[in-house]
Amino acid sequence: MKEATVQKSKITLRDVWTVFWRWQLSCEMSNSYERMQSVAYCFAMVPVLKKLYPDREEFIEALQRHLVFFNTEGTIGSIILGMTVALEEEKAVSGGAVTGESIIAMKSALMGPVAGIGDTISQGTVKAIIFTLAVTASAGGSVVGWFLLFAYALISGTYSWALMVAGYRMGKNALGRLIASGWIDRIISGASMLGLFVVGGLSATNVSLNLTATYVSNGVENTVQGLLDSIVPGLLPLCLVIGLSYYFKMKQGTQKFGIVVLVLMAAGVLLALLGLV
Repeated sequence: MKEATVQKSKITLRDVWTVFWRWQLSCEMSNSYERMQSVAYCFAMVPVLKKLYPDREEFIEALQRHLVFFNTEGTIGSIILGMTVALEEEKAVSGGAVTGESIIAMKSALMGPVAGIGDTISQGTVKAIIFTLAVTASAGGSVVGWFLLFAYALISGTYSWALMVAGYRMGKNALGRLIASGWIDRIISGASMLGLFVVGGLSATNVSLNLTATYVSNGVENTVQGLLDSIVPGLLPLCLVIGLSYYFKMKQGTQKFGIVVLVLMAAGVLLALLGLV
């Protein structure tokens, strides 16, 4: 059926490209509590729907089909648009083998899982790593930090387009085939490991906690900080970062995280005034 659809299709890769850019530029611009991203979704699909449904009534029906509630992560969510283009294409030439209800059901079923994958990869890992590197470079006075911000758009746009094409070519089985291949799991694991390396390196470089207290051993005055560094260099900053990370992961940690950080800052200032750190 898919091969027959492709042979009869009016849709070109340029049309898919148009849908992709419409979605990327509008997916976070039309959010509402009633329908979230449905207006952006419908706007992105308009060029394809015009080609597939020259009849006015069918075109209006297709528009209404894509104005139902929809909400997902925009970057990875492009795979759903690719699948939708393929299904609309198949519906237009299959004589009823694909129904409008099945297209709506597919979108509704996938938007949640895809949002979870997208938030993990794009928002929670790729963006966090790139923006952290950009802030660090900018804090050091380097103009490179400004350019690094645009690296996120380039990287995320590249794999978003790849997923759009994959969704279109694989049709309704696209996401299942990608998950079954293990590709998504490998990406998530690799990105998480890279994120941990970056956060660890930045913590060791930017987090500082030194004790000024001294002690006398064998008639020689030594600092407590020197003793700790001889055991594990950067032990106190490491403990501080791990402690904050653990607290943040606690069930109630996110609600009082800002207060805890302010208390620690105040304690640090007080200890510094007392000459202890």
